[in-house]
Amino acid sequence: MRRASRLLFSASLALVASAGFAFAKDSITIGMVLEPPGLDPTAGAASAIAEVTQYNIFEGLTKINEDFSITPLLADKWEFSPDAKTLTFILKPNVKFHDGEPFSSKDVKFSFERFGAKDSTNKDKAFFASIESIETPDPQTVVLKFKDPSYWALFHLGLSTAVILDEKSAANEATAPVGTGPYKLAAWTKGASITLDKWDDYRDPGKIAIPHATFRFISDPSAASAGMMAGDVDAFPRFANLDALGQFKSDPRFQVLIGGTDCKTVVGINNKRKPLDDVRVRRAIAYAIDRSAVIGGAMNGLGTPIGSHYTPLEPGYIDLTSMYPHDPEKAKALLKEAGVTTPLQLSLILPPVPNYARQGGQIVAAQLAEVGIQANIQNVEWAEWIRGVYINKNYDLSIVCHAEPLDLGIYANPNYYFQYDSQAYRDIYAKVTTAPNAETYNAAVGEAQKKIAEDSVNAFLFQLPNATVADAKLKGLWTNAPIFVNDLSAISWQ
Repeated sequence: MRRASRLLFSASLALVASAGFAFAKDSITIGMVLEPPGLDPTAGAASAIAEVTQYNIFEGLTKINEDFSITPLLADKWEFSPDAKTLTFILKPNVKFHDGEPFSSKDVKFSFERFGAKDSTNKDKAFFASIESIETPDPQTVVLKFKDPSYWALFHLGLSTAVILDEKSAANEATAPVGTGPYKLAAWTKGASITLDKWDDYRDPGKIAIPHATFRFISDPSAASAGMMAGDVDAFPRFANLDALGQFKSDPRFQVLIGGTDCKTVVGINNKRKPLDDVRVRRAIAYAIDRSAVIGGAMNGLGTPIGSHYTPLEPGYIDLTSMYPHDPEKAKALLKEAGVTTPLQLSLILPPVPNYARQGGQIVAAQLAEVGIQANIQNVEWAEWIRGVYINKNYDLSIVCHAEPLDLGIYANPNYYFQYDSQAYRDIYAKVTTAPNAETYNAAVGEAQKKIAEDSVNAFLFQLPNATVADAKLKGLWTNAPIFVNDLSAISWQ
């Protein structure tokens, strides 16, 4: 009897399959180039942290969408004072953390005060320190009072650095994250993958279409292509093997999305190192580089040239690429004017990113050699790059993509790794951070972009493209990526 039942069940499955029906998948595997060093986006600088956790495990008061619009998340609504110095939030009711603790205004106050504290390692520490006071008149109301007008506060509050933590679990978020989001950490196999499971007690579980998500870490571009072709990976945002895109475009099993990111690819320059402390030498480097050749050779032609530390996705962008056209003779003349003896020996430290860093570095080094600059390439892993370049500033040149949007503030920090120290720029940036409206903000942002370009702080290359390869049946993936996230709540199988 049992054998007959099994045969009947098998026959039923075959009938369903032959009729063209398919069983909905209850999981997704997403490829990532880099593994996050931890899972607390409020304490670590790596963008890979937010790719796993933001909107999935953790949530903020506001949400940044693909089109750069800002909508409510943990907040139901908000109101700005006319002078843009007071921002009042009404929070969503009946929200809980994964550990069962209720979410309220006290959690917002705790989190923001923690992020702005003296010992904070939050990337947006300066923003949180600009909050003069935080009032919590009741569990559902938060009043932020800023020292100066803060036009872009809603955007900052939507970044991964502003997700809300529970005081009871905050110290352990890097390895045991507890948030209010629709997913919980299920497993982390170091060096291989992170798995998230849908949280059944989420406030709106019906909106979550995929119960299980695995992030697989595949740094090798060829292995990424092989994983996609074999069906081991369902989607790979920020796909690194750009040379293979044509193969996927011609295969009906896949979809290929090409958009832009807010990642600014730059040749970072140590402004305190001689002779790089001379603006003429930095300008010579900018003139020596042919952005189009770098984009063509390292990025398969994908990428938009930029002339300052800003991308076309960001509000207030101005195109400054004409300021330093490719002009080797101009570069040689500037080096001579600066009294530089050629060949000038400089280190070029490259992190482990195959296209823009490793391949792009080879092209940049060849272009610099044409004007008398010998860029000695050193390939390093991320830990060594962070220690040697970011922390100790032991370098001349490097190539990095800065993923944070609206991050002009790094140029106001003389201790940042390129060590640009300009009071004139800090005065300009103060106008950015205290802008009361869009018109004033955009004018200040434009002035800041021009100042950075004029001082040739870095050699600005291109906006990193957002190339995504995915199963053709997936929907809800972002084309453009103003921030690096994988919003699982928006993804579903057709």
